[in-house]
Amino acid sequence: MKFKIFSYSQLDTIIHKMSGLTKLICFLLMTTSVMVTYDIRVIMCIMLISLILMKIAKITFRQIRTVLIYVFIFLIANFILTFIFDPGYGARTYGTEHVLFAIAGPYIVTQEELFYLITKFFKYLSVIPLGIIFILTTNPSEFASSLNGIGVSYKACTSLSLTLRYFPDVTRDYQTISIAQQARGLELSKKAKMTDRIKSVAAILIPMIFTTMDRVSLISNSMDLRGFGKYKTRTWYSRRSMGALDYLALFLAMLVLIGVLYVRFQVNHSMFYNPFI
Repeated sequence: MKFKIFSYSQLDTIIHKMSGLTKLICFLLMTTSVMVTYDIRVIMCIMLISLILMKIAKITFRQIRTVLIYVFIFLIANFILTFIFDPGYGARTYGTEHVLFAIAGPYIVTQEELFYLITKFFKYLSVIPLGIIFILTTNPSEFASSLNGIGVSYKACTSLSLTLRYFPDVTRDYQTISIAQQARGLELSKKAKMTDRIKSVAAILIPMIFTTMDRVSLISNSMDLRGFGKYKTRTWYSRRSMGALDYLALFLAMLVLIGVLYVRFQVNHSMFYNPFI
């Protein structure tokens, strides 16, 4: 059976060829660019850049479909709850109030509130492709070696590498155990009631937890037998030095951040873009 695992895959693209440290710094710079503004024009531009980078990295929808489903569920829930708890925030923020229609009591839908909620929705959504690109194009071992190269303890770097490698293992174990349990008669398809399917998940999670504990014990014993942690330094098989492509990517990411800060402080004079003035 072919598993669709949300994990690193080695491809021949310019993004895969960049250093893991470069991709981390670019991810932080681009994320910061999104976080410091509520200008939907800037947010949509960064989102467009992210989608283009995903295309360059050859990341397909099938790879990230499950993740996107959960992301959209979270964003829609956030959209609704934000309106429920403070339906007048948009009007207070933009200083005007253009009523579209009333629902009940204080729940009045205004253009300002709707614009704020849509901006916030895309603000969170635009960060997702950046994280996906970083995870799916970065070799955990190479990323750990890059961090160690700038002074981060190799013990912390190795722990991070093992964590990134562990996610696809957990997914694979869950799918394997799920198939095995269904072969024994456990009903997890849409034919079963939602409550029964939720209860059936426990039959998968319990053996998965024990499998995880066995793997952790095995890895820990293997590292101890190989003398991990005995010396203050170590060498890395997958270390990759930064090249011209890395410095170009860092320059462009910094340029985006500077541009966003210019728009915020010199154009909008605020974190918010106000089209209602």
